[in-house]
Amino acid sequence: MFRTIITDDIWFRIAPILKTFRIYFYNEIRLFVEAVLWKLRTGAPWRDLPTEFGSHSTVFNKFNRWSKSGLWQEIFNQIKGEIDNEWNFIDSTIVKAHQHSAGYNSDESEKIGRSVAGNSTKIHMISDSHGNPIDFILSEGQLHDAKIAGELLKLSCGENIIADRAYSSSILRDQIIKKGSQPIIPKKKNSVDKTNTGFDNYLYKIRHLAENLFARLKHFRSIATRFDKKGNNFASMVYLGCAFIWGKI
Repeated sequence: MFRTIITDDIWFRIAPILKTFRIYFYNEIRLFVEAVLWKLRTGAPWRDLPTEFGSHSTVFNKFNRWSKSGLWQEIFNQIKGEIDNEWNFIDSTIVKAHQHSAGYNSDESEKIGRSVAGNSTKIHMISDSHGNPIDFILSEGQLHDAKIAGELLKLSCGENIIADRAYSSSILRDQIIKKGSQPIIPKKKNSVDKTNTGFDNYLYKIRHLAENLFARLKHFRSIATRFDKKGNNFASMVYLGCAFIWGKI
């Protein structure tokens, strides 16, 4: 017997959200969501889906359709609770991309980068004061954090923006200040100007909450290693993992 994780209490919270999306709400929809969560947890190929979940191709095709329509992202947006914006963390983590995830023939970027270390994808995350995910952006693994930071700032309403030295640049600091926020970013060791007005060493020390978030997300094997060929499918897995953290599922 395969292991399930959706209890009745959890389903009573998820079902009303699904019903708002005008999808065909049939009796086996709970089993379908359970199948996707099984894939999220195990990272196994879709073809290895336990037969109790039904046809693996049927499950995958529905998952793929929901990914294209942005339904998994909307589920995350509905599940996440009240965001504490006293301070926001921005950070990133690299995810190794399995060799089977590369080679998808598409006109769009699937966010898989090539480097000496192999194929990889980077998750750029913004989180709230408690280390809960607000939103994220995917990029190729070799892309520098500072190049995505401006896009992350558009998603932030934090009073303080906390980040590590990878985000230390005068341009980014000016963008944060123009938003009415305080940058809590240490200067680089080779920086000519060592002054760092407003830097709060205590707030910087609690930046570990952002690292803790990535550690929790990588408990899910479909996130710890990227197996999805399509970028929107991998993003859907990350949104599911984030919803899992918010909903304490």
